[in-house]
Amino acid sequence: MEKTSKKPRTQLDRQSWITAAIEVMAEEGIAGLRVEVLAKRLKVTKGSFYWHFDDRRDLLMAILQHWKEGRLCDIIKQTRAQPGKELAQIYHVIDVYSASRSRRGMMIELAVRDWARRDAEAAAIVAEVDDVRLRCARDLFLACGVPMEEASSRCMLLYAYVFGVSLMIYEKFDSDVVRLKRDIADLIARSQSARPPEAAT
Repeated sequence: MEKTSKKPRTQLDRQSWITAAIEVMAEEGIAGLRVEVLAKRLKVTKGSFYWHFDDRRDLLMAILQHWKEGRLCDIIKQTRAQPGKELAQIYHVIDVYSASRSRRGMMIELAVRDWARRDAEAAAIVAEVDDVRLRCARDLFLACGVPMEEASSRCMLLYAYVFGVSLMIYEKFDSDVVRLKRDIADLIARSQSARPPEAAT
């Protein structure tokens, strides 16, 4: 008797759904994130979804928590500096968050922020993440000897730049984009009121 082998059914855990949902959200926004669409993309039934989540709102809250934990972990990592290396770390933060390699991350960021405009829980999470981002960056400026008020202004300018540049198409504006970004980084990072820091090399 000939045996027929059956292809094993795909087994998805909770994290698989969250990861796929974030991809859909980055592409289509929160409005495009529907259980039916997600199940079809993952090639499973809706029943698999309800094994892991109570409803769509449960999934949305899980996405928020995942995004929050990831962002907080990343900014703490990116702003951690050895004593005396704080200025170099400021340049590193500017480079990492304004680089084209973080486009996907920015698409997710924009989707979450658009969601936060309409949802109080999402807005609270975004506010918490932004507060940590600003405080971590400000600590770097303070460690370089920048006064508190100026440090607060410079860390706000840093994030205004990295978020703003991600929305712009500026390649035709200046023929030397590398020089342009370097000059902007210098304007943000260096303060005349700070003590002479170690060169950012």
